[in-house]
Order: sequence, then C-alpha cells, then structure tokens
Amino acid sequence: MSNNHRNPNPVKQFIQSLYISKLVFGIGVGLIILFIISFFLPSFFVPTKMLFFVLVTMLLVDSLLLYMTKEGIFARRELTERLSNGDENPISLYLENHYNFPINLEIIDEIPHQFQKRDVLFFTELKTSESQVLQYQLRPVKRGEYSFGAVNIYVKSPVRLLKRRYQFSQDKMVPVYPSFLQMREYELMAISNRLTELGVKRIRKIGQSQEFEQIRQYVQGDEIRTINWKATARRNELMVNAYQDEKSQNIYCLIDKGRVMKMPFEGLSLLDYAINASLVLSNIALYKQDKAGLMTFSDKVGQTLQADKKSGQLSKILDILYKQKTRYLETDYESLYIHTKAHIRQRSLLILFTNFETLSSMRRQLPYFRQIAKNHLLIVVFFENTELRSLLNSEASNTEAIYLKTIAEKYFYEKQQIVRELSQYGIQSLLTAPQNLTVNTVNKYLEMKARGMI
Repeated sequence: MSNNHRNPNPVKQFIQSLYISKLVFGIGVGLIILFIISFFLPSFFVPTKMLFFVLVTMLLVDSLLLYMTKEGIFARRELTERLSNGDENPISLYLENHYNFPINLEIIDEIPHQFQKRDVLFFTELKTSESQVLQYQLRPVKRGEYSFGAVNIYVKSPVRLLKRRYQFSQDKMVPVYPSFLQMREYELMAISNRLTELGVKRIRKIGQSQEFEQIRQYVQGDEIRTINWKATARRNELMVNAYQDEKSQNIYCLIDKGRVMKMPFEGLSLLDYAINASLVLSNIALYKQDKAGLMTFSDKVGQTLQADKKSGQLSKILDILYKQKTRYLETDYESLYIHTKAHIRQRSLLILFTNFETLSSMRRQLPYFRQIAKNHLLIVVFFENTELRSLLNSEASNTEAIYLKTIAEKYFYEKQQIVRELSQYGIQSLLTAPQNLTVNTVNKYLEMKARGMI
C-alpha cells in the first residue's frame, strides 16, 4: 500500500470537501457587472474593488470557521441488520455538532439504487454541542442485497458563503428478507389472543380433542368458558385454563415460482406476497404446535424442507424464502405431484400458492390436484385481479368502456368458476386479493384446524 493512500494529500482533501454556495456565485456575477460598468464610469471602480476585497475576506473567514475544527460534525446512519420486504422500515440519521458555533446542515443520504429515489434530502440547524436524530422510512419491494452509500453532510457556518462536506457510514450492505415485521405482528397478536384485530376470525372448534396445558392469566379474547374460578379466587385476578391440541399436524407451504407469479401489485410480485404469507403462516403453525414445512417449484421442484417444529425451523424457512426467485417457465405440476408423493408420506395440509387467470389453465392441472388431494388436504390459493374488480365497479360511459367491462366480467366469472370446480372434486380453494393474502390464508388454516380436517 502506497504512502499516498495511507496519508491522503491534505490539499486534495480540502479541495474535494469545499463547496461554494449559490450566494457567492450571485455576488460574483454582480461584481463582474460592476467592474464592466466601472470601465465606462470610473467612479464605480473603487467601491467595486472594495466590495471584492470584502468578499475575499469573508470567504477566508468562512473557510477558517469551517476548517479550524478537524472533525466539526459527527453523523451515522442507524438501521436494522436486515430490512423487511414490503414494509416501511425506519431509518435514522444521528447528528452531533462539534463546532463552537451554530451550523446549518444539508443532509443527503445515498440510499440503494433499487428504491429509485434521489430525494432523501434534509435541511436542519444544530446549536453548539447539540445532537439531533432525523428519521425517514424505506419500503423495499424486492428481496436481495441493498447497498447504502455515504451520508453526505454539507455544513455552513453563520457566514453561509462556503460549505464543507463530510461523509459517514459509507458502503453499508443490508439484506432485504421476507416480511419478518408482518410475521412479528401476527406472532404478538397470537400470543395475546388478539389476532381478531388483524382480521383473523375467531372460529369455534368442532369435535377436536384437546389436553390441559396450564393455568394462566386471562387476556382479552380468551373464551369465558375457560375461566378457572378457583384459581381466580386464590389469585384475586381472572385466570383461565389453557389447552393445546393433542396431535401436531404437518403444514406445508407449496410456492409456485413460475412466470404466473411475476405479476406485480403495489410494487411487490405475487411471488413475494406468497413468500410473506408463507412466513407468517409457518410461524403461526409453529405457535399452534404444528410442524411447518416448505416446498418451492416451477418447471422443476426446487427446495424442500421437511415439516418440523424444532426451535431452528423458522430460521431455516426464512433463509430458504430469502433466496427464491421467479423462473420464467411454465410450471410443471406433474413433477410437483411426483415429488410430494415421494417426500411427504404422512397426511398433511398443503397450501399451494399459485395463480390462474382462466378456467382452461386450471383444468390442465386439475388431474394432478386430484391426485395430490387423495393423500393430503390441499388448499389451492390464487389471486383476484384487483384492476378487473375496479373496472367492474366503474360506470361504462362509452362503447369502449362497455367492451372492456364485458371482458372484465368474463375473466371475473372464470375465477369464480375455478373455485366452484375445485370444490366439486373436494379440493379447498382460496381466491383472494394480494393485499389480503396473509390474513385470508391464516383464517383458512385456522378454519381447517378448528373443523378437525387436519
């Protein structure tokens, strides 16, 4: 390593960090005009010359104020070790003023190129020895590695003619994982029996045997019938009997990675919606003492994780989901059927995330669905076209609008036909809008569990 690299040229550093404000350029243009006028009117020359020397003096004073303190400001970017896909992730910028005078700051944060934003810009003031925290949020819509650049701080002294640039927190790489924030939200609500606040329905268990687990404190949402009055009298607070299902069930999320899952909705692809829902559902299943597993497929079967409820299972699921990418090929359901038959031998709940736009496309895969449903409880999850629904709800004002609305009604009717035809063969289905996928999938799982179908 060269000495120049170890000890950067201070003159070069000074030049690279020094910026002239727009005010100086404005004054400079004004002085040039005055010098031109003084060529014709000599009486203007002396005052103009004096103004020029005042400007030079002020620039020297400003530069001394900015550079007499070696590290006049400190800043750092604060964020989590990984970002949550599809969620608003908080980002903080911590600032400290080490100058012995108030300063004006212009802050530009170089966020990853995936966000396609160049407006992460802040203006603020810091008094002597004052610190401040600026906050904003980023919503990634793709999984993968995101590289943050530098936090650029441009400092102005009270003179405000020059700016000194500082750079902090450069070259920070942060991975974007499936929506763990959504997963935690559902987990917290499940622990406190408040899933209904997220839209999860309370379903009465039918004919399902349970065994006593423990006596615990009552929380909002607990069944009144489970109150243990003797324990309540002893503790002088409401206590309830907690029960758990006697048998753990296998729950598998089967995720289609074919081209039909590339369709975007509010920035996220259908594949990412399916991945986020699978993570939440797996976590809820593990909380319910079921075994969670995973399988990905497209033109061939991808990764398979056998259902389990060990402590590290959720981390394995998260790591697998993080790496999934869309394959732009036709999905092979025959390979899926063969693989499930060979690798999932115990009767399980299989939640298959895919998409069908037409009845004929579903019918081509129906024989394989029927074969899978012979050995397992299969739920086929596919998506509403929300743009078609909004078109159906709008008024047709001309011939073209009537034509488009007729086509939309045809495709909307076919989606309903898919649900009915799957039901005829005893196959469960879930037709849902992408934004409601997670809550509707959790509802379906809890419904199957309450009805004793798994």
